[in-house]
Amino acid sequence: MEEHANQKHVLLIVANPAVSTTLGWPVGFWASELTHVYYACSEAGLAVTVASPQGGKVEMDAFSNPLNPDGYAADDIITLGYLHKESFTAMLENTPAVSELDARDFDAIVVAGGLSPMFTFAEETELQQLFSQFYESGKISAALCHGTALLLYTKLSDGSPLIQGKTMTGFTNEEEDYFDQTLGQKVQPFRIEDEAKALGANFVKGNAFEPYAYRDGHLITGQQQHSGRKTAELVIEALQLG
Repeated sequence: MEEHANQKHVLLIVANPAVSTTLGWPVGFWASELTHVYYACSEAGLAVTVASPQGGKVEMDAFSNPLNPDGYAADDIITLGYLHKESFTAMLENTPAVSELDARDFDAIVVAGGLSPMFTFAEETELQQLFSQFYESGKISAALCHGTALLLYTKLSDGSPLIQGKTMTGFTNEEEDYFDQTLGQKVQPFRIEDEAKALGANFVKGNAFEPYAYRDGHLITGQQQHSGRKTAELVIEALQLG
C-alpha cells in the first residue's frame, strides 16, 4: 500500500521464536493476532510496520497456523490468505528490531501475543521502554492476549507500573485453565490475570474465547486470540478521533 504524508502509521510487534520452558516446544507469535490486526488496520487506510524485539525471522505458534494438521485454526481464513501472499511471508523472514525504530515515527503501537511473550518479554527491556515511550507521549498503546504480558514489566518514567490503577484485559485464568486441562499440564509459567491484579490493575474480561477488548484512555488491551479485530477497531477509532 502506498504511504501518504498524512497517513497514520501503526507499529505492530510480534515476539521472536523461543522454546517453552513448561512444554519444551518451539513457540512464537499467534498468527491471527498479527494478521487480523494487520488486515483491519490496512483496510482502514493505516500504514503498518511489523517488527520484533530482536529483529530477524519470526515464527507463528504451530496451533495458530491454519495449515497445521491439528486443525485448531483451520477456519482462520484471513491468516490463510496472508500465507499465500509472498510479500507478507517475506516480511516475516526479516523483521526490523525494536532497537532500529523510533517511537516518533509512529502514531500507535500494538503488541501481538502468542506463547513466546510469556517466556521472552520479561527480558525485552528495549520493548518495555519503547512501549512506555508511546504511552507517556500520549500515543495509542495496545497489547493483545499474551502480548499483554509486556504490561507486567513496563514501568513509567517515575518507576511505577504502567498498569497500576488502569483498567485492562488479557488472557484470563479461565482460558488458561482450559489449555492446562486440554494438554494435561501447566502451559504457562504464570498467569497474566493474577499478575496484573497484583500490580494494581483493574482486570476486566468478557466470555472465555469470545472477542473482547477494552480501552482505558490511550491504553487498549484485547483478551485473547479471537480479539484481534476488536483490538484493531479500538485502535483505528482512537486514531481517527485523535
